[in-house]
Amino acid sequence: MYTAKKNITLILLGCLLLILAIVFTSCKKKEQAPQHHEHEHEAVLTEEASAAAAQIEQKTCPVMPQMKINPDVFTVYQGKKVYFCCPACKPQFEAEPEKYLSNLPQFQK
Repeated sequence: MYTAKKNITLILLGCLLLILAIVFTSCKKKEQAPQHHEHEHEAVLTEEASAAAAQIEQKTCPVMPQMKINPDVFTVYQGKKVYFCCPACKPQFEAEPEKYLSNLPQFQK
């Protein structure tokens, strides 16, 4: 009877180790899969950042040229982003965009 309990204990211990090995291997595979995806995502973000950096050659507000731009405040004019120092400058530009084009490097040729 003692050997039967010992055998059952060993079998249960073996099953537990097998289950832990399966869970550990499964978790490790799940951790590795997103890393590859994140790498691809980083490449996309890098391309987007390069495109954004190329478009943000504008450093100052077209309405108030002495002020630096706020990258969160912008409008799109003729397919290009135009940045402003503050939300108050945006409607002024939108009312008369031609008046401010000389202050915008993205429209200089």
